[in-house]
Amino acid sequence: MIIDLRSDTVTKPTKGMLQAMMDAKVGDDVFSEDPTVNELEDRLANMFGKPKALFFPSGSMANQTAIKLHTNPGEQVICDKYAHIYNYEAGGASFNSGVSCKLIDGHRGMFTANQVEEAINPDAFYYSQSSLVEIENTTNKGGGACWDFKEILKIKEICDAHHLGFHLDGARLWNALVAKNETTMQYGEVFDTISVCLSKGLGCPVGSVLIGDTDIMKHAIRVRKIFGGNMRQIGYLAAAGLYALDNHIDRLEEDHLKAKEIEQLLSNLTYIKTVEPVETNIVIFELNSDVNEKTFIQKLKDNNILIIGMGSNKLRMVTHLDYTDSMHDYLLSILRSLKF
Repeated sequence: MIIDLRSDTVTKPTKGMLQAMMDAKVGDDVFSEDPTVNELEDRLANMFGKPKALFFPSGSMANQTAIKLHTNPGEQVICDKYAHIYNYEAGGASFNSGVSCKLIDGHRGMFTANQVEEAINPDAFYYSQSSLVEIENTTNKGGGACWDFKEILKIKEICDAHHLGFHLDGARLWNALVAKNETTMQYGEVFDTISVCLSKGLGCPVGSVLIGDTDIMKHAIRVRKIFGGNMRQIGYLAAAGLYALDNHIDRLEEDHLKAKEIEQLLSNLTYIKTVEPVETNIVIFELNSDVNEKTFIQKLKDNNILIIGMGSNKLRMVTHLDYTDSMHDYLLSILRSLKF
């Protein structure tokens, strides 16, 4: 038995999801003739109160498309220093859209409206033009932290006042919605574009969806084509998404509870220096300086437990659909038994 806590992307489709995929009606999506894709896009658009949604093979491509739709070359995106679009999308903002990122020094990947206002460049020809504000909810590098929605509303006011686009990287938005008891409609009313992932907490094998207003989304399919993201009979993948929306959202609370229990145990272990507060399904912790990160990871691997290192003695565990109760009990027992 391998316990894989490297990410919530490691899950396999459930039997019910596989059956839904096998039963899917499909067509050629390039001609907008795949009925299951159309159903998924319509459903997500309606969930967020938006007119348009478009299926993508990855969250990075959905985010990169949003950046390109909001900006022109030479302009600037305001985001946190922990942002996925800056750290983990291979420099795509500069490569694909020719824009730079103005990094805010936030707290666990989150910042304030005042910080946004301070980050907006002056209206002078020798500055990059600020054109987009991007936030990530939950924050990956921030340990699955959830934004305060009241602060999001304040940032929206700043964006409107300065005519800035507002994009949400909602790769793990489903986790935030469950943890904070918020709704998709709340987010749809605030953001111009929203990307949501189907292959993380919801357990699909692949796929993200970009959702937005009519004007900003009218060229999205063209950008997806430029990025090589147009696909054909993808209703099989969209069927997984529809199944997940029906069956895998409420159960995210189970992942959150397990992550919280891991946090509580780690906080009481002598070889652990600090643990980030856990709100959702990500646990980030730091080892004491006398404990070697690679040695720790190897000891877990020797016990069939996989996690990832983040550098500087920080490590991450992510709970998910395939992480069972028996796996959880085993992990806790191993963590208790380790000696350094």
